[in-house]
Amino acid sequence: MASIDTAIYVKPPSRASAYLDWLQMLTGAGLIAFMWSHMVLVASVNLGVNVMNFIAHFFEATYMAQVGGPMIGATMLLHFVLAARKIPFTSSEQGSIWRHAKMLHHQDTWMWVVQAVTAMIILIMGSIHMWTVLTDLPITAQKSALRIQGGFWMVFYLILLPMVELHVGIGFYRIGVKWGFVKRDGRKKFKRSENILTAIMIFIGLVTIIRFATLAV
Repeated sequence: MASIDTAIYVKPPSRASAYLDWLQMLTGAGLIAFMWSHMVLVASVNLGVNVMNFIAHFFEATYMAQVGGPMIGATMLLHFVLAARKIPFTSSEQGSIWRHAKMLHHQDTWMWVVQAVTAMIILIMGSIHMWTVLTDLPITAQKSALRIQGGFWMVFYLILLPMVELHVGIGFYRIGVKWGFVKRDGRKKFKRSENILTAIMIFIGLVTIIRFATLAV
């Protein structure tokens, strides 16, 4: 009886793919640092309107907002393009990922699914947010409050806030695991710490939104 070759030949990753993975990690880490810094700076309104206005004026007077804003937007787009190499876009690919996630019952797999979904939402909503803010300089607490109190933007940010923090938190965890910063025996503790940090950031964001919604303008 003739034998059947059942070997599966998988094309090995190229050096270019490794460099792109490294660049994806670097852009992701940079965006994580930016988002956490951005959250803290915007939340300064909770310390007082003048505090936020002073910080915003500093970034605009030094042109960090005018130059840094477009750079962050470009970095976000580059990061998405790099990550999109591994995101399923066709219905058949998405169905396959969904079936495997349910079959494996592996939390890290579901975290990847959440990160892929939130990436799509952030790309659209984050771009809208950046365009709205950067085309309406200067940034002030009063203008931000008026936008929130308009109604639509309140709902907009209540959706965007958890999407961003989930994506950033999972991304931070996956960078640590994938690149060996977090060892296998430390994953559980690191994941718990990251969940707490994500919850804190969402809480700060909600408090800040409420502050804008109730600010007298």
